Amino acid sequence: MANTPQAKKRIRRNANRAEINGARMSRIRNFLKKVEVAIEGGDKDTAQTALRSAQPELARGVARGVLHKNTAARKMSRLTKRVASL
Repeated sequence: MANTPQAKKRIRRNANRAEINGARMSRIRNFLKKVEVAIEGGDKDTAQTALRSAQPELARGVARGVLHKNTAARKMSRLTKRVASL
């Protein structure tokens, strides 16, 4: 158990950050899910629109440190390829 003031503060901070980062990842997943649903439905226009809105969310996730940059690049690349093939 933490018994220094710094360790107690770090526990509080980590709990707050985990909540914020969890919400951020959930938001990113929702944007990616919209692209996936549009691809499954075969609607190219909707898929392209959803992809354009998901791209900055992925970049924001990288900037905030909740996603690795290569992970975001891989997800964007795969989604872009799937949308282009519609």
